[in-house]
Formats: sequence, C-alpha cells, structure tokens
Amino acid sequence: MDLSTFHGILFNAHILYSVALGVWAAATAARNESISGNFWGAIATMTILSTIILVLGVIMSTQGLRPQSDRLTIYFLYMAWLVVIMPGLFTLLRGRDDRNAAIAFAILAFFNVFTSLSMVQRLIVGPWVPFS
Repeated sequence: MDLSTFHGILFNAHILYSVALGVWAAATAARNESISGNFWGAIATMTILSTIILVLGVIMSTQGLRPQSDRLTIYFLYMAWLVVIMPGLFTLLRGRDDRNAAIAFAILAFFNVFTSLSMVQRLIVGPWVPFS
C-alpha cells in the first residue's frame, strides 16, 4: 500500500470520526448533559488523527507528489484548520462542558464533515501524483 492510498483511508476515517463526534455532541446536548471526559479524549484523538494525515501530506509533498488538482497550498490550509479548530474551540469556550458547549462542538464537527467532503469532491486530498 502506497502513502497516497494510506492517506486516503485515514482521511475517510477522519470524515467518519467527525460524523460520530457530531452525533455524540448533539445527543449530549439533547439530553442536557455535560460533556464527559470520554468526549474530550475523542477530541484529542481526532486532533492526533488530523495531525497524522497532515504529516503524511508533508511527507508526500517532499517526495515530489501533489494532489491531482495541484492545490497543495489549499490542502495545507485546510489541514491546518482541521488540526487546530477542535482544540481551538475548547480554548475559546475555556473548557466549558455545558449544553451550549456540546451544541458548539456538534456544529463544528458537522462543519468539519462538510469541509472534508468538499476537499474530497474538489480532489484536494488526492489522488497524489508526481509533480510535473
């Protein structure tokens, strides 16, 4: 399995994981419960997954590969967004774990899903081809 295929698999996992986080946060808000420590761990896991995907992108670009759409700068901007935004929301909310925080995390998780699907549709995440 080459790096491009592995990158695609991890990016698809990121999309599905974002859906799961969004549903989890929405269910937490609907039940009017506070966000649990398990959810914070899931946010950390998502951030780590996004970082791994970004590192794979950096490795492939140093090997002379580019996304087929040749939008490498846009790829890095989007990936930086996906790495930073969930911990950033946690920081902006100052660690709040109430219903409103759960709603904010649900909205952001679903926004990340649609952002990631947009990246796939516009061929920003792959397939990666040699730079010509």
